[in-house]
Amino acid sequence: MSDKEATILGLIKRDPFISQNELAERTGLSRSAVAGYISSLTKQGKLLGRAYVLPNKKQVICIGGANVDRKMQAIDKLQLGTSNPASTSNSCGGVARNIAENLGRLGLDVSLMTVVGDDHEGKWLLDYTRSYVDIEPSKILPNEATGTYTAVLDVDGEMVVALADMGIYDRVDLEFVEKRWGFLASTELVMIDTNFPSDVLAKVIDRCREEAIPLVITPVSAPKIKKLPQNLDGVAWLIANKDEAEALAGKPIKDEGDFFKAAEAIMKKGVERVVISRGDKGLIYFTKANEAGVLLPPKVDVVDVTGAGDALVAGIVYAYLRELKTEDACKIGMACSMLTLATEETVNPSLNHQQLQEAFQHNFH
Repeated sequence: MSDKEATILGLIKRDPFISQNELAERTGLSRSAVAGYISSLTKQGKLLGRAYVLPNKKQVICIGGANVDRKMQAIDKLQLGTSNPASTSNSCGGVARNIAENLGRLGLDVSLMTVVGDDHEGKWLLDYTRSYVDIEPSKILPNEATGTYTAVLDVDGEMVVALADMGIYDRVDLEFVEKRWGFLASTELVMIDTNFPSDVLAKVIDRCREEAIPLVITPVSAPKIKKLPQNLDGVAWLIANKDEAEALAGKPIKDEGDFFKAAEAIMKKGVERVVISRGDKGLIYFTKANEAGVLLPPKVDVVDVTGAGDALVAGIVYAYLRELKTEDACKIGMACSMLTLATEETVNPSLNHQQLQEAFQHNFH
């Protein structure tokens, strides 16, 4: 930002309703020159739109999916090729949305950038989420259906298969992000999932690197990881499960050593810290600062696995913003995940800062 841009921005901060003519008089510039500087400030994300709206400073912005989660759990042992008795429930979901809600419940100032359809499901998602998250960066798309994710669970609560209708995210383009860059430029950390198109993901990664904004990436699935660019320089954290890590590293994971080889391959793409979750076997972490470790999970009675991975990411982000070291951040993430495993909900409805601290102290100290 140039000296003249800084001067103009300072005047706007003092008086958001100041006109371009007044700015020209106060700075000794022509009105057309002022217009040029304002255009530049808008592109940089220092201003939002023409009304000199200054973006509100947030701790985290989560970018990506917001879906309706439908869970169908078998009442008895599943038999393929025939009808199975089951119970059904609907809840708010989507990786980015789930992480945002977790962070909001933990007391962070968080916003969500997503798209939903102009339908009942989209309205329900946004209305529910706004209780914990600023949804201003999100957009309702007319003539589109809100994303849905349907998981089939066995009698023990483990996922057997999931079906995702996410066509709405293909409508997200570079202009969508460019118009909302002010929300990203005014945040301490950006978290993005891989629901949006590859060119949008690459743009967010590039801009965050250029502007030194810490970026956390969590893939949605192994197929969607292919949307990520080869160059991941500047990515602060990449948090994936085994299948996603295999797809990104381009090599199979068969034993503990393979987990670290995969993490090393991912770090060669530019990532600073890699976490690979191993389900009920905990996780491994590996960083460019030569921190490495295996964390085994404390015993927990699993009610439902849905949302546990999103809670892990939220816990790590929460701890990272508090400048905890990598191992403790991963432990906080696991504690948050455990609290979600113990509930039927995708996000634990009783989650808060105190509950997370107690779970961390009880299980890791």
